[in-house]
Amino acid sequence: MTVLRDEVVPIQSSEDIVMVRQKVREWAIQSGFSLVDQTKIVTAASELARNALQYGKGGEARLEALNDGARRGLRLTFEDRGPGIPDMQLALRDGYSTGGGLGLGLSGAKRLSNEFALESEPGRGTRVMIARWK
Repeated sequence: MTVLRDEVVPIQSSEDIVMVRQKVREWAIQSGFSLVDQTKIVTAASELARNALQYGKGGEARLEALNDGARRGLRLTFEDRGPGIPDMQLALRDGYSTGGGLGLGLSGAKRLSNEFALESEPGRGTRVMIARWK
């Protein structure tokens, strides 16, 4: 697998969430994603960026355009240095929320992605990686 390009976007404010959404949409268009796939990855990115800001007190998003033989894709990694997730299984359950939301952020992002990985350690932060392939 080859990384064609990558960029790191800081997430420190709600304006940064908008920037992540815009960049992910641009990259998805450039990668030739259909409108449906663009919407899926932008929606997932928005949820994960919002989580990094709201629960992780900020962090960063790494965008990577990938080429894997005949496949092209986008890999997005969201990282924060917040309090972490004490129970990842519970956090991935639809309807579970510690912030009063609908509880669809992590589970929704997982459903909208072809690949999903979650790493978290209480007191050290959270890292979520998603990928979508064309």
